[in-house]
Amino acid sequence: MTDIKIKEKTLDEFFDAIMMLEGKEELRRFFEDVCTLRELHSISQRLEVAKLLKIRKTYSEIEKDTGASTATISRVNRSLQKGAKGYELVLDTLIARNLEEKRKKKQN
Repeated sequence: MTDIKIKEKTLDEFFDAIMMLEGKEELRRFFEDVCTLRELHSISQRLEVAKLLKIRKTYSEIEKDTGASTATISRVNRSLQKGAKGYELVLDTLIARNLEEKRKKKQN
């Protein structure tokens, strides 16, 4: 068995473990143990950058809003343009949710 197959097997097992979790609290506990705070921040920051790119914010606006470097913004943009379309699986729903939350805040 080659290193690549071992890595794929362990990666698949990691994804299987995530799919076993139920609810945000279990996810939070799992990722707090598995990742450092810095890693979690980086991952969540990339998702925020992707959302802002999707709604057509400029790099300078995104850099100001998120603190992400232009290198990170470019990397996320490349993934949005030429990646596996993983961000696309969640972005529309997340953006709609954010818009709904803003709408509710304005009503109150």
